[in-house]
Amino acid sequence: MDKTSLVLGFFLIVVGIPVIADVLNKIHKRNTALRERELEIMGSQTAEKAAQYAARTERLEQRVRVLERIVTDKGLDLAAEIDGLREEPVPARPIEH
Repeated sequence: MDKTSLVLGFFLIVVGIPVIADVLNKIHKRNTALRERELEIMGSQTAEKAAQYAARTERLEQRVRVLERIVTDKGLDLAAEIDGLREEPVPARPIEH
């Protein structure tokens, strides 16, 4: 081997490999940071949706409690009131000429 090949090989080993490794390391760090940011955003969106579902569930539970109270407190009286509303005639409006 001649000196030029030997110097070129040495330069490649001493300079080229660390430079390539550094570039690959920076790319990896950048991709990792991007993925972490994506996961943070996804986590905050998931938390927001969970809070919305919890609020909706709470509203539905309140409505069910009210319905249970109506059914258990009034029982038959409620059925009679509903039937009474059905039987009342709707007043007719006078016809205008």
